[in-house]
Amino acid sequence: MAELTDRFGTMVFSEDVMKRVLPKDVCRRLFATIEEGEPLDLDVANAVAHAMKTWAIEHGATHYAHWFQPLSGITSEKHDSFLEPVGDGTAITKFTGKALIQGEPDASSFPNGGLRATFEARGYTAWDPTSPAFIKDDVLCIPTAFCGYNGEALDKKTPLLRSMKVLDTQAKRVLALFGKHPKRVVPTVGCEQEYFLIKKDAYRRRRDLVICGRTLFGAPPCKGQELEEHYFGAIRPSVSKYMKALDDELWALGIPSKTKHNEVAPCQHELAPVFSEMNQAIDNNMLIMEKMKLVASRFDLTCLLHEKPFEGINGSGKHDNWSLSTADENLLDPGDTPLENLQFVVFLTAVIEAVDKYQELLRMSVASCGNDHRLGANEAPPAIVSIFLGDQLTEVVQKIMDGKASVHATHGVLDLGADVLPNLEQDNTDRNRTSPFAFTGNKFEFRAVGSEANPSDSNLVLDTAVAEALMEFADALETVPAEQFEEAALEYCKQHLNEHRRILFSGDGYSDEWKAEAERRGLANLHTTADALPEMVSKKAIALWERMGVLTETEAFSRYEVKLEKYNKLMNIEATTMIREARRTYRPQITAYATKVARGLDVFRGVGIDSTMQSEQDTLNTLCDGITKINVAIKELDELHQKAEAIMDAQEQANCYAHEVNPAMETLRAAVDAMEEIVAADYWPVPTYDDILFYV
Repeated sequence: MAELTDRFGTMVFSEDVMKRVLPKDVCRRLFATIEEGEPLDLDVANAVAHAMKTWAIEHGATHYAHWFQPLSGITSEKHDSFLEPVGDGTAITKFTGKALIQGEPDASSFPNGGLRATFEARGYTAWDPTSPAFIKDDVLCIPTAFCGYNGEALDKKTPLLRSMKVLDTQAKRVLALFGKHPKRVVPTVGCEQEYFLIKKDAYRRRRDLVICGRTLFGAPPCKGQELEEHYFGAIRPSVSKYMKALDDELWALGIPSKTKHNEVAPCQHELAPVFSEMNQAIDNNMLIMEKMKLVASRFDLTCLLHEKPFEGINGSGKHDNWSLSTADENLLDPGDTPLENLQFVVFLTAVIEAVDKYQELLRMSVASCGNDHRLGANEAPPAIVSIFLGDQLTEVVQKIMDGKASVHATHGVLDLGADVLPNLEQDNTDRNRTSPFAFTGNKFEFRAVGSEANPSDSNLVLDTAVAEALMEFADALETVPAEQFEEAALEYCKQHLNEHRRILFSGDGYSDEWKAEAERRGLANLHTTADALPEMVSKKAIALWERMGVLTETEAFSRYEVKLEKYNKLMNIEATTMIREARRTYRPQITAYATKVARGLDVFRGVGIDSTMQSEQDTLNTLCDGITKINVAIKELDELHQKAEAIMDAQEQANCYAHEVNPAMETLRAAVDAMEEIVAADYWPVPTYDDILFYV
């Protein structure tokens, strides 16, 4: 056991390492910056930089890099050597506090949504001391924020840190009303990462997978997931070796990879870490995705993180488990006493209010080209946002809304008319795989987040919206006399739960009845990314961003434009790939097979065998009809694609891709996939789903 624990965090400049290698005074001042937001002095930075460099070189590092998350959604890094020539043919190692605190990458070459131009290229990376540095591929990676010359946030991390700060501030105001004064309130996150592993050879032979990350064509396999034998099943040996190697890499980076198992679909798996503070958890998730892909190549495998690489079977999500904690308690844990129950109800009410009020913004936060194919089927939640509480908690909330809960003023007891709340445990709620936002005992699981997404986007919305709800609670009750607080708090929760009860739903999110009911309730049903993205810059959203100090209007519009541009580019790539593959790969082979069948018929008829060849004639007729349908579908898709490309307005272009080009792509796919069912295997030009998903 000691050997296993000794491997954890060996490549991280962790709190434990800092306590060992930094002077006590430097360590104390650095932790004051990390934990309490105190300004960081240059002398502290210099001491930290020297210790960090010494430690990194001892562990094999030769370079350092400011590691950041631009608006592309992935991570970026520029490597600089520790070596510094001294002029006599020798060199020293050098790393200063200034180099630790600030870097200068080119800001114009990253997605910026109009915030920077090529002639305004300067940008800065700023050290984020709340997320520890780590060594990756002999490079000391320093997590940083990324901003433009005038301070505009050009990354995912900066607004997230702002949202965490405002959530901390407002949550502490609420806790003060309960007589509690923690140093910090932090959102915690655990991202369950789903992924597919397939053979590298099959991947290389599928151009759609290589270019688009998903199969644009492919008939259903003979056996999919209907036998339900893959979920939690025995892990095949090649995948088990991969998982062990991945765990070793992640543990060395201090990432608490905890759970691994087969998921529902064939070749699909999941990795789940232990909860961490949000900022570090998201940094860890970005590293997890990077390592998943890199480690797979060592085992002749390819890791697919696309939300829907294979049609008709489960796609992959990144279930975002969100909660709020102090050093002493989880604020979404009901607790054991009446006052703790009331505190829990207050925070629960804030979450319910936030999700209902900003449901469109939450839907926008998970919108992507890939997630459009995943949401709404195969155990993925629908595009309609709703909250699932489970039977017991629903009963408690219903009693509050109905006025059946009360506070006995004589001894301050919260009477909910039910005994279940103090004993509510993590597994006392059922699961609802069709719910986008489900309470699971002491946290909420936002199931709509896509597997390939940077989870900063969804957590930014959650933090900010909940912070606003908590702020409004504190504003309303801070002036209430202490002896009246409990009763006033319960009445506040009753009022606001009733105002936002429409978001609560425990049934089947896939049913047509729910769609009709959701519409009647006034809930949004934003089917596509093109429909959802404008919510980023709605008047209500801009008011939220600016009121809470998380994004300026300019920064919000930049993110909207970046997401819109990415969606249009991905759709353009997919449509181009589909047309080219249909013309150059599939149609020639289908035509060749039809020609072979026709020649075979001629041969048999030439020797007088005709009446027994009706089946072959039917096959030929089907092939010829299919080729005609493919030609028509290619022509229609090509025309609509050209129409979309010619549209200058980005939102109009996205609408065209979502509502015209995408249906045409589905039509072409159906025409080609129908031919896969009858064309001889040795004529089919690419590995089929049967070939890809069922390997040994």
